[in-house]
Amino acid sequence: MRFASTKTATALYGGLLLAISIPASAAVDAKLLEMLKANGSISPAQYAELQTELSNDQQAQQLAQQQTTAQIAAAQTKSADVSAFEQKIAWAAKTQFKGDVRVRQETIKIDGQTNSQDKNRQRIRARLGAYTEINPQVSTGIRIATGGSNDARSTNQDLDGYFVKKDLWLDQGYIDYHPTAIQNLHLIGGKMSQPWVSMGDIIWDSDINPEGLAATYSFPVSKNFELFGSAGNYTLKDNIDGDGTQFKNDLRLNAGQLGARFVPIDALKVTLGGSVYQYQNDKDSAALSVNGNNTDRFRLLEGFGQVDIGGLAVPLSVYGQYVVNNATDSDEDTGWLTGVKTKVFGFGLDYNYRDTQRNAVVGAFTDSDFANGTTGSRGHKLKVSYDIDKNFAVGATYFLTKADYAVASQKDASANTLQLDVEAKF
Repeated sequence: MRFASTKTATALYGGLLLAISIPASAAVDAKLLEMLKANGSISPAQYAELQTELSNDQQAQQLAQQQTTAQIAAAQTKSADVSAFEQKIAWAAKTQFKGDVRVRQETIKIDGQTNSQDKNRQRIRARLGAYTEINPQVSTGIRIATGGSNDARSTNQDLDGYFVKKDLWLDQGYIDYHPTAIQNLHLIGGKMSQPWVSMGDIIWDSDINPEGLAATYSFPVSKNFELFGSAGNYTLKDNIDGDGTQFKNDLRLNAGQLGARFVPIDALKVTLGGSVYQYQNDKDSAALSVNGNNTDRFRLLEGFGQVDIGGLAVPLSVYGQYVVNNATDSDEDTGWLTGVKTKVFGFGLDYNYRDTQRNAVVGAFTDSDFANGTTGSRGHKLKVSYDIDKNFAVGATYFLTKADYAVASQKDASANTLQLDVEAKF
C-alpha cells in the first residue's frame, strides 16, 4: 500500500506540475495544491516550493495580461488615428496623375511666302494633370502644359532661345459635379476639356479648352441605343462693347449639341449628331475675325457622324462633319470634312480630306496645323502611328493643302507640313 501511495503521489505531483504550466488553470492549480497538502500526498517542503512556483506563475500571467491589454488599447488608438488620417487624405488616394511628353520635328513649306512662315524646327509638348474624386458627386481636374505663347490652339514649345527655361500655362482647371440622383449628368465649371463630341477639327483645334459653364448628359434608351447631349455658356472676353460691366455685354459662346449612338447590327456602330455654336456680341470682336475670315458674325450649324464597322479583317471607321455659318452675309460660309481610320499590323492610320471656305468657321479656333491654321483652305491630312511599347509611340502626320490666305500675295498656294513625333504617356 505504501508503494501505491507513492505512485499516486508521484502521479498527482506530475499532474500538478503539468497543470500549473498552463496559464488558464491557475485557480484550479491552487485548489489542487491545497488538496495534496491536506491528504498528506506532499511534504511541507514540497508544498512550500510548489506554492512559490504557483505564485510566480500567477504574477507572470497577470503581467502578461496587463501587457496584452495595453497592446490592444494601443493598437485600437493607433487604428483610430490611422482611420482619422485616412479620412483626411482620402482624396489623395483617389487622385490620378496623367500626362504626356512629345518631341516633334516639324517642317512647313508654303509656296510664294515672303516672310518667315517656312519653318524647319524641333518642338516639345509636356502636359501634367491631376484628377481627383473629392467625393462620389464631385471631381476636379487641374492640368498644366507648355506653350510658346498663350495661344489657345497650341501647347507646343519651340526648342530655341539658347537653352532658356520654357513657360508653363494653366491648361485646365475645373469642377465637375455629377449628382448620384441623376446618373450620367455632369455640371462643369471652369476651364475644361471640350464637352462636345467632335468628328473632325475644322471647327475646333483639339488643344482648345473652353472656359465657362457646361452640362453634359447621356441617356441609355436600351442596350443598343443611347442619346447624348451638351449645352454651355462660355466666356471669351469680358465687357466687349464697353457699354458698362453687365453680363449681357460680354463676348460669349452659347453652344448646344444633341446626338445618338446606336448599334443596328452586331458589326455596326453608328454615331450621329448636330451642334449649334452661337457667338454673342461677336460683331464687336476683331479677335475672332482672323486667319482668313473677313466677317465678324458667326453662328455655326454643324452635322457630324461616324460609322464603326466590325467583322472585317481590320477595324474600319468612316467619319465626317459639315458646317455652315448662317450668320454671315458672305457666300463663303460652308465647310466639310470626311475621313477614314483603321489599324493594320499595329499601325494606326487616319486619313481625311476637307474643304473649309473663308468664313465657314472662326479662324481663331480652327485647326492650327492645317494650311498653316487658316480658313479658305482645302486638302489632305494623313496620320500614321505605331506603338513601340506600352504608352510609347512614334508617329508621322502630313498635311498636303492649298491655302488662299496663308500668304497675302497668293491665293491657292501650296501649304504643306510634315510632323514626326515621339510620344510617351503616363
